[in-house]
Amino acid sequence: MNNIYYDNSATTKIDPRVLDKMMPYLTDVFGNPGSIHSVGQAALSAVDEARVKVAEFFNCAPAEVIFTSGATESNNFVIQGVVDFFLSQNKKIHIITSAIEHPSVLEVFKELQKTKKAEVDFIGVDQFGVVKIEQLKKKIKANTVLVSFMYANNEVGSIQPITAVRDMIFAERARRDTKALPLYFHVDAVQAANYLPCDVNGLGVDFMTVSGHKIYAPKGVGALYLRKGVKVKPQSFGGHYEYGLRPGTLNVAGIVALGAAVELIRQDGKKDIQKLKAIKEKLINDVEKIEDIRFNGKTEAQLPNIVNVSFLKAEGESLLMMLDLEGIAISTGSACSSGSLEPSPVLSAMGIKPEWSHGSVRISLGRFNTVHEVAPFIGALRAAVDKLRKMAP
Repeated sequence: MNNIYYDNSATTKIDPRVLDKMMPYLTDVFGNPGSIHSVGQAALSAVDEARVKVAEFFNCAPAEVIFTSGATESNNFVIQGVVDFFLSQNKKIHIITSAIEHPSVLEVFKELQKTKKAEVDFIGVDQFGVVKIEQLKKKIKANTVLVSFMYANNEVGSIQPITAVRDMIFAERARRDTKALPLYFHVDAVQAANYLPCDVNGLGVDFMTVSGHKIYAPKGVGALYLRKGVKVKPQSFGGHYEYGLRPGTLNVAGIVALGAAVELIRQDGKKDIQKLKAIKEKLINDVEKIEDIRFNGKTEAQLPNIVNVSFLKAEGESLLMMLDLEGIAISTGSACSSGSLEPSPVLSAMGIKPEWSHGSVRISLGRFNTVHEVAPFIGALRAAVDKLRKMAP
């Protein structure tokens, strides 16, 4: 039986170094950071230290870091918070996202469109899963208040042209007079945080989302960069935490872990990337030897840890289950939509036909994978594909 985990885009294993840092806050340093006694203040001090580490990762001020339960909450807070603020000002607004966003962005936009709280546009992508910039340029209006794009796609790993979007937004802002509506830029960096620069000033973003369990910290914690001065309405109420924007007792151990995780990215990120590139190259070379396949996305414009590949006449869910029996974990796409039997919306947006998209799987590598896992994985994959094709009508 193998023990190969190739589903790191769904969630990562907690790094032992991160676990070591967070353990004291699950045991001895258990105080509520909102309490004024020494036990509570010890917890608050740990939160403050983690906030500084996340701020260094974002290249922002600590006061611009908001801790949340994860990316879904962060994304919802940004999108709904911006829309609700302008609705409270009786403004008719327009917001833009892409057709390949994570459900925690895409479903929010669809709900806002359905309830007519805002006019919504979904920008298409090319055959490689990259946002069509020229289409975005045509869609920006005088009342556009938010553009929300992911930094890199969670299914095919396509890296989006964030700096080009930034330049377009800056040009639009320059055209608006001082009394005009602001135009904000939100980037979901959940998949990108391990591999791409997250300097919010260099990228020109107003909001940036990261999630702990994608970067070797535990589930249930995330961070949101919120630029000073942006207008956003809180989405929940009941406490003074996080500058009054996000009530609820802080997840101290999770926040400490998040701080440790981003510190490791800054320390070991380049080394991790080189290792993953080598594994991915071998993986691609060996998968290419299987007949009737197609890789989805462009390798040179993808994250170094994601391979999305389709097998003709071998259904993806069946491949997943057969490999699972061999002790190998992969995915058929986003973990948040893996219960759906519909063709992947991401692959459909890229123009990939159902006969190919139904046979797609996502292989996502991580820090703890090794090149020695590739051979047994390919052996099990080839056997599963052959078996399914023999069974196919």
